[in-house]
Amino acid sequence: MSLKQRIEAFSKTGLFINQFYSETKHNEAILHQGFETIIKQACLYNPWFTQNYVKESLMNIASMLNEENLNAFTKNSEVKNPKTVAVICAGNIPCVAFHDILCVLLSGHKILLKFSTDDSIILPFLLKLLVQYNPELDQKIRIANQRISEFDAIIATGSNNTAAHFENYFKKYPRIIRKNRSSLAVLNGSESKEELFHLGKDIFTYFGLGCRNVNKLLVPENYNFNAFFEAIVDYGDVISNNKYANNYEYQRAIYLLENMKFLDNNFLLVKESKELHSPVACLYYEYYQTKDDVTKYLKQHINETQCVISKDYIPFGYSQSPVITDFADGINTWDFLVSL
Repeated sequence: MSLKQRIEAFSKTGLFINQFYSETKHNEAILHQGFETIIKQACLYNPWFTQNYVKESLMNIASMLNEENLNAFTKNSEVKNPKTVAVICAGNIPCVAFHDILCVLLSGHKILLKFSTDDSIILPFLLKLLVQYNPELDQKIRIANQRISEFDAIIATGSNNTAAHFENYFKKYPRIIRKNRSSLAVLNGSESKEELFHLGKDIFTYFGLGCRNVNKLLVPENYNFNAFFEAIVDYGDVISNNKYANNYEYQRAIYLLENMKFLDNNFLLVKESKELHSPVACLYYEYYQTKDDVTKYLKQHINETQCVISKDYIPFGYSQSPVITDFADGINTWDFLVSL
């Protein structure tokens, strides 16, 4: 099976997703009906997955899966001696492991997948779709139901504690081990209402559960949050999700019991903190005096930060719209795989 054939299978998968969410008639109606059922099941099983956020994730995946993108991404290179690469999937947002699956299979390796229990419904359907478009891929895919075994390299994503365990347990294998990361936004006080509205998307998409979600703001001294709260009011429907609401009420109770100072707009708690990773329904902020302070902060936290949103970095509203060359933790997965 050639690289061209694998690219074609992924490209057809992207077309399938685009057609699924289009209003025009399509040629795979039965498959689309099945996919609709699968998505409903995933949303029922995991209340953090909503129809809108599943669509957000899938449409972003589809944007990567065109032949031009895939050809440029692979640079017409593939492995000469295919190995088996184990992928331990995260499940914090829908289909978050798809990029790893894409990289492993496009490179020509075999994949051994350990799904997260939080995201074990949609991804298997997408794999079956790939196999339908290229039956030879079936020999390249293996699912681990229990303990993973018989592999040559591993890509694993987890918390900092889990990552430490992974590093020790898989130390004899070539590996990419990802840890907790968060994203932050740098404000200077001159942001327009539209920019702050788009910042709300960076904060609330996937209920803030992704590593690319903004968890913290760096703001100038004496920053007035009124304009920020006015701009994000349309995101208030997040509180209608029971799991999000429970987190909001829990954190608010803690802040009140411990007599902490915080700002509250009835669906988001905003608190000054030196920490980078804020809980669900919370947003931390920290003051800065000069641009040099910001530069210093970003350098100090480079290993904890996934992306930075500001006028000078990633534009507001685009944190959860990664392109195919945006690698988690800044580690080039493709280069890792082709060098095995």
